[in-house]
Amino acid sequence: MNIVVLSNGPGNYSTKRLKEEAELRGHKVRVVKYKECYASIEKSNPSVSYQGEDLRGVDAIIPRIASYMTRYGTAIVRQFEMQGVYTTTNSIAIVRSRDKLRSLQLLSKTGIDIPKTVFSRDSADIDDLVEQIGGTPIIIKLARGTHGNGVVLAESKKAAKSVLQAFYLNNEDGTNILLQEYIKESNGEDIRAIVVGGRVVASMKRQSLDDDFRSNLHQGGEGVPVRLTDEERKTAQKAAKAMGLPICGVDMMRSSRGPLVLEVNSSPGLTIEKITNKNVAGKIIDYIEQNAHKQRRKDRVGA
Repeated sequence: MNIVVLSNGPGNYSTKRLKEEAELRGHKVRVVKYKECYASIEKSNPSVSYQGEDLRGVDAIIPRIASYMTRYGTAIVRQFEMQGVYTTTNSIAIVRSRDKLRSLQLLSKTGIDIPKTVFSRDSADIDDLVEQIGGTPIIIKLARGTHGNGVVLAESKKAAKSVLQAFYLNNEDGTNILLQEYIKESNGEDIRAIVVGGRVVASMKRQSLDDDFRSNLHQGGEGVPVRLTDEERKTAQKAAKAMGLPICGVDMMRSSRGPLVLEVNSSPGLTIEKITNKNVAGKIIDYIEQNAHKQRRKDRVGA
């Protein structure tokens, strides 16, 4: 097959691993910097060009779209979809997953347990917002934040008010602000499960360093292999299905009431391979081989 990896460049670990595994199986692979692509839109002839040539004859694409390039990156993915090219992740599913509020609404609608969350764009009722969560401590997030950025732990009502007022004051683009219950028993830990084709293929526990409550590896957290319980595995699979993502990373937190889903990532990093010794990239290529020539599935999430 002729496979295109839409990425920021060939130096990224995840991109290199996908290319390596695909070539081991005899496929032709090209890494394309999607932000340097341009699309030609005309009647019955959608095309994508890169470095002065049309990208034709592509059998499958693997989108690795950065969060800050979601709008442009998904527009390029849509151009390939309009050509009938198979994609491991639909453009609409990428957009859906990048909207924290929309994601949480979909997860809760599907009966998946999440930390109690309140969202707002107005600072007028801070006292009531805090009470809706059940009091402090609480987690305060910008809906557009990634890699643990734009996330603050407020341990008192006074601190919560200060953080919220600062967020609202500097919130020029009107991003939703989320308030979320603090799960004390998680103790700065969460779990990342990689789902490929409805199956969990690798999982790790991420532990924050020092006294940082954020366990994200981009914030210095440590990852170790972890064995999921049956409930955690089923929750990860259900969350992936709820978001319409056959390939994704599901972030969960262990709590006294069971696993709570925090986020579903449409472009999970594959450095989990180094921690778990699982060949995740190979599983992704296997999935493409099994599904690229089937009839494209319609997105059935409906929201």
